[in-house]
Amino acid sequence: MEKRDILQEWYQRVWIDADLDAIDELFSPDTQAQGLLPDLQVGPDDFRELVPMFLDMVEDPKVSLDKVMEDGDWASALYSMRVTNPANGQPVIGSGQLFARFEGDKMVETYNSFDFMSFFEQMGLLPEQSMALCLTGQRIG
Repeated sequence: MEKRDILQEWYQRVWIDADLDAIDELFSPDTQAQGLLPDLQVGPDDFRELVPMFLDMVEDPKVSLDKVMEDGDWASALYSMRVTNPANGQPVIGSGQLFARFEGDKMVETYNSFDFMSFFEQMGLLPEQSMALCLTGQRIG
């Protein structure tokens, strides 16, 4: 199976369908995803907690793999996540990057980046222009 297909299956089954059993099928048990949460690594059990919390906040999630590059055991992807904010029905778009190493059809090493600031701004959980406020030295909250 192509790594792009595995990534597409990961996002579809885990992050859209909330199929938590897919975590064990696509993610090695000892793998610790880096970069999703500051200074924390996220393993399979953490995903089983993180995914439902995230999906409870949004409606109608969709993930698009915008660019994927494969090289040997590695794949890199730029992706977009589109959801609906249930509080106001407005669309929310987040973007991220994933760099993963595979053994067979499982991810065994991953590095992640997701623009949570913009995402949570659009969800109404942070003030508008939070990044600009931070760049001027102002505190949020």
